[in-house]
Amino acid sequence: MATWRRDGRVTGLQRLGCAGLAGALSLSLTAPLELLTVLAQVGTWHCRRGLRGAGRSLCRTEGLRALWKGNLTACLRLFPYSALQLAASRRLVILFTDELGHISHWRAIMAGSLAGMVATIVTYPTDVIKTRLIVQNRLEPSYEGILHAFYKIYRQEGLLALYRGVSPAILGAVPFSAGSFFVYINLDKIWREPIVHFTPLQNFINGCVAAGVAQTLSFPFETVKRKMQAQSPWLPHYGAVDVHFTGMADCFRQTVKNKGVLGLWSGLTPSLLKIVPYFGVMFSTFEFCKRVCLYRNGYIESPLNYKLTPGVDQSLQPQELRELKLLRRENFERRKSAFEN
Repeated sequence: MATWRRDGRVTGLQRLGCAGLAGALSLSLTAPLELLTVLAQVGTWHCRRGLRGAGRSLCRTEGLRALWKGNLTACLRLFPYSALQLAASRRLVILFTDELGHISHWRAIMAGSLAGMVATIVTYPTDVIKTRLIVQNRLEPSYEGILHAFYKIYRQEGLLALYRGVSPAILGAVPFSAGSFFVYINLDKIWREPIVHFTPLQNFINGCVAAGVAQTLSFPFETVKRKMQAQSPWLPHYGAVDVHFTGMADCFRQTVKNKGVLGLWSGLTPSLLKIVPYFGVMFSTFEFCKRVCLYRNGYIESPLNYKLTPGVDQSLQPQELRELKLLRRENFERRKSAFEN
């Protein structure tokens, strides 16, 4: 069992801003690995000579900037996705928490997974657009940008095309949650000490391992999702997908038939390689942004460390602390004015 605690010294808007900035920076730095993952999942011609050859081929034909195709869409998607996920997660955690304020790791993971599913469904069209922008040729584009892609897909293929592949995306949450749960229930056995004694480094390693296991288990659903997003009769070479199919089940079948079972895990290597830098940049950026917010709110002495400001009640929320400071300032000014008179 764990106790659900939320740092009340940071406002919801500040927390969302920290998460958005941390996510955008980590996405941008690992964008080339994400691009190679998507190309391998879809099965474009770039990946016939391996990952390194795919990167060289792409840079040679479309330029170095091609390694960041679709990254702007991914970054813009972060803010509504994070807002929805945080809101849904907060509601679900409250729902799953018992009378004593405790929540099991399994329920916490389930709450996070369900919140992720809600955010995924609502923002799914942006994920389709991101995949389309990645697989297209940047020098001979089918879509001139995010809005043009949204308009063109809707006009040519209909509204449902913007949700193509959403079924495997939702189904993939089941093995993802199972993988995360498997790691977290064995953490105390791995480290041979209680979970409450874990250091920040241990928690970072735990997060990376959990993400790696969960991602590996759910990756076939991710592969099928990408193929379904990319396939379109309106795109050159039918979206550059390496197999042709009529639906989710047929996509699984055709992939195994033409590429073998391991074809469902195409692109897993760059996907796993990005976990450590992604989480490393995200956690470090989020923590620094949080320190900046705590400093601006008056709880710590400097944004460079967590040294608490002397005489400040850390249990007060930002608005309460501001009101207390304002009241003290008004009292001080009254006393000063009375002394001068």
